Amino acid sequence: MKRKQIIIIGIAGILFLLLCIGVVLEIKNTATEEVDQTVSLIETQIKQEKEFKVEGATIDEPNIYLNPYGISPLTALITFETESAVSPKVTIKGKDNLTTYSHTFESKTEHYLPIYGLYADTENEVTIEYEGVKKTITIKTEALPEDMILPTDITADKSKLSNDLYFFTPSSSGYTVAYDVNGDVRWYLNIYAIWEINRLDNGHLLVSTERLINSPYYMTGLYEIDLLGKIYKEYSLEGGYHHDYFEMENGNFLVASDNFASDEGTVEDYIVEIDRNTGEIVKRFDLKDILNEEDGKSENWSEYDWFHNNSVWYDKNTNSITLSGRHQDAVINIDYDTGELNWIIGDPTNWSEDYQKYFFTPVGDDFEWQWSQHAAMITPEGYVFIFDNGNNKSKNKDEYVPASKSYSRGVMYKIDTEKMTIEQVFEYGKERGSDFYSPYISDVDYLAKDHYIIHSGGIVYVDGENSNQPAGFSENTTLVSDTVELLNNKVVFEITLPTNNYRVEKMSLYADEETFTLTTPERVGDLGETKVTDKKFGLNLFTKQIDDTYNSHEITITKEIDRLVVSGRFKRENKVNVILYQNVSYLYYNVRVSKKPYTALCVDIFTEEETENGIVVTQYINEKGLKGRYQVLIEIDGTIYNTERYVEF
Repeated sequence: MKRKQIIIIGIAGILFLLLCIGVVLEIKNTATEEVDQTVSLIETQIKQEKEFKVEGATIDEPNIYLNPYGISPLTALITFETESAVSPKVTIKGKDNLTTYSHTFESKTEHYLPIYGLYADTENEVTIEYEGVKKTITIKTEALPEDMILPTDITADKSKLSNDLYFFTPSSSGYTVAYDVNGDVRWYLNIYAIWEINRLDNGHLLVSTERLINSPYYMTGLYEIDLLGKIYKEYSLEGGYHHDYFEMENGNFLVASDNFASDEGTVEDYIVEIDRNTGEIVKRFDLKDILNEEDGKSENWSEYDWFHNNSVWYDKNTNSITLSGRHQDAVINIDYDTGELNWIIGDPTNWSEDYQKYFFTPVGDDFEWQWSQHAAMITPEGYVFIFDNGNNKSKNKDEYVPASKSYSRGVMYKIDTEKMTIEQVFEYGKERGSDFYSPYISDVDYLAKDHYIIHSGGIVYVDGENSNQPAGFSENTTLVSDTVELLNNKVVFEITLPTNNYRVEKMSLYADEETFTLTTPERVGDLGETKVTDKKFGLNLFTKQIDDTYNSHEITITKEIDRLVVSGRFKRENKVNVILYQNVSYLYYNVRVSKKPYTALCVDIFTEEETENGIVVTQYINEKGLKGRYQVLIEIDGTIYNTERYVEF
């Protein structure tokens, strides 16, 4: 096919003159088909809730909605009416007392009862009781997905345990899932929700969205949900979300985010506080303004991911924020009001003289620094509780400890900020040796005094040997997640899983004030305005029609509720742009053919297969700043293709 000519005229002055004299230019948009629209979870849920009925349903003939929102398969919603206000008690029968769950709901006449903790592929017995009425309902569930991760080993001293569940979030494979003390799956989400999972003060959960904002794992924001999977609020952030958040007493959230608009192009060194109600960013902390990026380098340090913040913790007693910088082997504390540095926990080796005053001097016996740590928190006693991954155990390469001789541990430090001393007051994991060694991720949790969770979630073996690299860096890998609950220094529960898990939280199935309401979900915040890499003007646009070369790149174009998503397979040498055309304006968005446009743990080295066949990359173009209808064009190596499709913002 003969290629048509593209006429792009540099006529800014002429256009300005024409507009001044009132000439309106109408350039015909040749796109004939709108891009495919994806339906968001919130849109789906609004539609689903229209099907939930309570009128006319009775305790003898209730309405039962299994997996009512489509993303939480081991839940149900039961609805019915009563003539007078009653407080129904629901009991979900388990295999024993510690796996049977009950909850009493508030007094009403219209009842929407969320049912949690059903067994998969089972006819579950659910009993509802109130004022002499007792009704047992059978709810049949489907089998677990074939790729569900199941425990390989469980140790449980049930005389010391409650009937709380252990909620895990995935790292390499698996689901966001909750296991009971027997190791049975009693809840999971079938969407990709990663990073932290915790219960908010209002009883809801806060989890990541399932949508990427940038590879490899930066998500668009957070969902406030209940265990049914009902979304109450979606928080979108211009820098996305990764690793961790913290709910403050004023209801706002401190969130580990990124500043993708930064000229430095760094990641995981930016914290924001977002307003609980509006989603607006009300406070920002840029760690480049606080620390020297060249100091304290660990083996995993890089220019773009120099700090690698993986936890956020606010302490009201000191009005400060504690952060964990994996790639500097440093836990730091900053003033909430000023952002000024208060102290640093870690080996001061390779730190410049200006920062030495912020480090502590060890006192006491058996002291060890932490390395590549995660999940730093402040306990009620004022101690600093950390998961010490233990990578290398030195900043001097000549003294590195190999993975086969390393260990990870939960460690607790007592600090004196006046004397600037630090004492180790607790540790667990060292005695387990390399079997408990996680070179990445992992978690610690404080349940009560002398009652802790130590989660070694990233154990990796390559060809049967301990590895210092996270999952996905090598072939022939075996993954293990080992989680221990300690009470008075004794193991009362341990669960081993054949995968890597990021975080674990021990939580009750029902919140104390569990309620359900048919409120309309809110979308707050925004993803920011996507940077335009070039802008051109012209009076006419003729492009090449789609051909085999275009089709070979497997390009897909879809519209989400708040952005355009363009994906394709390209080789490293390809030069690619998405172009949005409206009237006389052409907006160019460069597509980086890279495995690390913004990344923390990936190496931008193409395999032989990737070099030959290319990699799949995605360009997100956010709605903010755009309005109306745009024709979608794709430029590949200088050739502009007319997709004959348009997007409406």
